[in-house]
Amino acid sequence: MAFLRSISTSATNPTIRAKRVVLRAPTISDHAQWAHLREESRAFLVPWEPIWPADDLTKMAFRRRIRRYQREIRGGNGYPFLVFAPDEETLLGGITLAHIQRGVTQSGVIGYWMGAHYAGKGYMTAAARAVVEYGFDTLQLNRIEAACLPHNAASVRLLEKVGFTREGYARKYLCIDGRWQDHILFGLVRDDPRL
Repeated sequence: MAFLRSISTSATNPTIRAKRVVLRAPTISDHAQWAHLREESRAFLVPWEPIWPADDLTKMAFRRRIRRYQREIRGGNGYPFLVFAPDEETLLGGITLAHIQRGVTQSGVIGYWMGAHYAGKGYMTAAARAVVEYGFDTLQLNRIEAACLPHNAASVRLLEKVGFTREGYARKYLCIDGRWQDHILFGLVRDDPRL
């Protein structure tokens, strides 16, 4: 089942137009809107993310982030996307397909965040489906993984809606909100049914 309307892939700025959302690589011109959405969503995001550096929302820090993203895209080991509404102007959140391994593994890991005002409205489900399609159909991955905190019911529901299967439990897996926290591990392989 194809959820993508179209994909344009350039070496530095892949764009995915999918049902309900448009995903594209961040550019420096996105800084103001990105910083505003992150700041107004801070209380909503903090329990689910690593501690933000003191300068995280500054233009200089964003510029460093963009340079890192461009290296990852050029190297083929990470594809960060900002998630926009279909108008391609309203920023909703972000999703990344990262830690891409080739060779015998052919795998990647997704991570995502959503602005507080847009959470629970199906936008991230649409974005995750689009990134899964991109990973399997364009990047030819065999497996995509994800992890979330056990008490993050919204994230568990999202991953299950997209077709991910619970595969395990990792103790003290990631340092989130300043503490090493356990995570539920999820996986999706190319020939699994795509929901």
